[in-house]
Amino acid sequence: MTDVDLYVDPACPWAWITSRWLLEVEQIRDVRVAFHVMSLAVLNEDKDISQEYRRLLADAWGPVRVLIAAEAAHGPEVVRLLYRAMGTRIHIDKAGRGRDMILAALGEVGLPAALADAAETTEHDEALRRSHKTGMDPVGYEVGTPVIHVHVAGRDPIAFFGPVVTPIPRGAAAGQLWDGVLAVAGTDGFFELKRTRTRGPVVT
Repeated sequence: MTDVDLYVDPACPWAWITSRWLLEVEQIRDVRVAFHVMSLAVLNEDKDISQEYRRLLADAWGPVRVLIAAEAAHGPEVVRLLYRAMGTRIHIDKAGRGRDMILAALGEVGLPAALADAAETTEHDEALRRSHKTGMDPVGYEVGTPVIHVHVAGRDPIAFFGPVVTPIPRGAAAGQLWDGVLAVAGTDGFFELKRTRTRGPVVT
């Protein structure tokens, strides 16, 4: 069994697509995915970004803070479940990232509504920054989300940003992409493979 750590921010539609792809991979490869939190707001807080993007990130703090608070109170397994509930509402239902979305997601997973209060405080920011740092350190800070760490026996983890792909690869196509990504990312000295995006994220 290959353990995979996936670092995501619920605000990112590309991370949502990658997470759904990895769930497909779990079905056809000996892979076990653990979900963790990184933060686009933390990543970009000191960067020279457009005012439009900074406004978009303003409400990205709440969901990641609630995810970290839920993990602290109820264990790491709830991150996968709560991320799914949030991601469905954000990317498929277009329900926004505010308190109503958070409360609905918590209710779906069976977590206390009081966890929603974490969105408005800095109480869990230290833990959020730790999780973010753990995810980003192996890949550097010039990338975003998703970040994946693959733990392969007998070697250091293979860590990389991406893949950025749409629509969600499913079935055999998901397995083929997994095999290819591992072959490329696991090559010593490999850093980048990229082309211009010609379509937006297809999240279903």
